Formats: sequence, structure tokens, C-alpha cells
Amino acid sequence: MRELDNFYLQQDEPIRGTLLALREIILQQDKDITDVLKYGMPFFCYKGKMFCYLWMHKKYKQPYIGIVEGKRFDEPFLIQEGRSRMKIMLFDQNEDLPLQTIKIIVQKALSLYKTGTIKIKEK
Repeated sequence: MRELDNFYLQQDEPIRGTLLALREIILQQDKDITDVLKYGMPFFCYKGKMFCYLWMHKKYKQPYIGIVEGKRFDEPFLIQEGRSRMKIMLFDQNEDLPLQTIKIIVQKALSLYKTGTIKIKEK
């Protein structure tokens, strides 16, 4: 079993289900997205470049998607708090996920890499 898979298994329900659903939604957005465990949390990479991650908000006890280049976005549902670069999108694990909103923000984050706004080192 991968260490990443073990991360999800260690979470209690309903948070585990929310995180696994978010994982599937993100991975389905592009064939070049991969997931890895970095800094103890699931990160999603586009062609090897980290663009978002999943984690739990300590204060609100809610799962969230962290957008690495979130500072470039103005969506009111993205929260910056004390972060200089990243913004987060919180989810209530007891409610349905806003599927379209998640897809839109993930695609917007990916577009930074696809258009060359964020440089990807070619191998």
C-alpha cells in the first residue's frame, strides 16, 4: 500500500469520504495530473509541478483544497488568511460538494501551467 493511500485510510468518516471524492474530482480533470504525498499531505501535480493539495483546516475542522497559486485568483470563496501565495477552498463534509465550482477552480489553476504562466521544466 502506498503511503498516500494510507493517509486517506487514517482519516475518520465523513472526512475520509470527502477527501477521496475531492481526489477523484481533481484527478479526472486532466490525464497529466498525478498525486503524491509531500509534507505529509496529498499534493496534485501537473506534469510534475505542484498545483493544489488537500488538507484539514485546524480551526474549522473542515477539509479543503489548497491552490498553490491562489494569490492569482479573485474568487470570493477562496480564503487567503495568513498565506502569501496560496488560497484555500473549504468544504463542509456534511454537505454535497459543489462539483462545478471545484472543476472550474481546478481548471483555472491548471490553465496557469498549460498557458505557460507558470513554467514547467521539461525533462
